[in-house]
Amino acid sequence: MSKLIHNSEKRKELLKHLILQLHSGEAPEQVRTRLTDLLFQVPYDEVMEVEQELISDGLPVEDVLRLCDIHTDVLLGNIDMSEAKKAPAGHPVDTFIEENKQLNTRVWEIEGLFDKIKDLKEEETDGFVMQLRELFNDLSDVDKHYKRKEYLLFPYLEKAGITGPPKVMWGKHDETRELLKTSHEALATKPTKEELETIIPLVLKPALDAIEGMTMKEEEILLPMCLDTLSDEEWYNIYKETPIYGFCLYDPKVEWKPAQTSETESEPTATFLSGEAIRLSSGSFDFKEMEALFVTLPVDITFVDKDDKVKFFSHSPNRVFERNRSVIGRDVRMCHPPDSVHIVEKIITDFKSGKENRAAFWLSNMRGRFIYIEYTALRSPEGEYLGILETTQDITELRKLEGDKRLLTYS
Repeated sequence: MSKLIHNSEKRKELLKHLILQLHSGEAPEQVRTRLTDLLFQVPYDEVMEVEQELISDGLPVEDVLRLCDIHTDVLLGNIDMSEAKKAPAGHPVDTFIEENKQLNTRVWEIEGLFDKIKDLKEEETDGFVMQLRELFNDLSDVDKHYKRKEYLLFPYLEKAGITGPPKVMWGKHDETRELLKTSHEALATKPTKEELETIIPLVLKPALDAIEGMTMKEEEILLPMCLDTLSDEEWYNIYKETPIYGFCLYDPKVEWKPAQTSETESEPTATFLSGEAIRLSSGSFDFKEMEALFVTLPVDITFVDKDDKVKFFSHSPNRVFERNRSVIGRDVRMCHPPDSVHIVEKIITDFKSGKENRAAFWLSNMRGRFIYIEYTALRSPEGEYLGILETTQDITELRKLEGDKRLLTYS
């Protein structure tokens, strides 16, 4: 039997078996040989389907995450892209791909610098390090690329029942972020030539490999599958909300709009409240007043209902953490990176059981700001659990206050 497995289920079962062999410690080169000999090429969509099935079968996400680079490397050159759809210019997928080209250009430029390290004179080291810093600063723009995947693209995959691969990929994003952070820290120390010769293979090169590897995973597996899965209307929602997060090293020059989607199809519909009083136990608002109140509050608010779904967020212009409408209806666990989900789960469990009602966190140096985050259980007068209120506030200036202020001045 060689290169003749045409049945999708048989191919996936064999691919799953080969990945589990990697999990049990089988040598990647031996598995690659078997894969090439038995399968020849694997359709792009089946790779993620197998990841999803492995997680559904009980293989921990952490293990799939650990194996992700290995089995992707084994599959390199064996992924069949012949049936993959192409995205038109300006489409979100086209933008992702153009951004990947820019990222890879920086990666290759840095690798070119690495090749020069052996001939570097000691007096040239400072300028060499400055070049590396500038290029790694460019690469850090990848965070916007990843956030658009996490907060705009992944929610639609989850709605389609594809939950495992986004978890794995989000985990890889966080690994890359950590590698970039470590790279910046290493370069900030003004290393000598001798130190650079150690830093490059141990710190800098792994960050480049992570970024370049993710571009391949996106273009050969994730994005073609997304083109097969998402509707034009869903892509248009992503397209309209992309500016919230910004672009990565690339500014699209072409606007895109699907032919069958009207401009107003995806706009929020709350006009049924216009002109009507919303009466509460201590007063009332009309719709415009309530909208203005939530936009103007000096704290950011997010409400998660009793079923753990994000139901509301305030959209003030200076939010600490970005939010967009695609998060509405999303399971709150999916809104956090894999390594913090256990904390979210703990808060939900303790709030629902009545054991706790409040959890607070703070970040003492988030881009030079002090951020205070508080989670509060919402309950009815009868004690029924209704959900969780998250409030986030930049309290940098508040922490500087001293004494009294009794005279009127405007800031």
